[in-house]
Amino acid sequence: MAKAGGITNAVNVGIAVQADWENREFISHISLNVRRLFDFLVQFEATTKSKLANLNEKLDTLERRLELLEVQVGSATANPALFNPNN
Repeated sequence: MAKAGGITNAVNVGIAVQADWENREFISHISLNVRRLFDFLVQFEATTKSKLANLNEKLDTLERRLELLEVQVGSATANPALFNPNN
């Protein structure tokens, strides 16, 4: 009977080892996917920051042009004779 108990114990240990191996493999896959997600988010952040900085520069340029046009329109409104080719 001691022998049968030893076999059962060995089977139980084998099952536990197999379960542990499967758990470690699962954790490894999860860790890899978390790492991939993190890398994607870092890249996404860098790309987004770059694109937003580019758009901000373009917006600044447009704002400066608009301010210039507003000044020109204000000057034309205040002094229409300067822009009248018939005078």
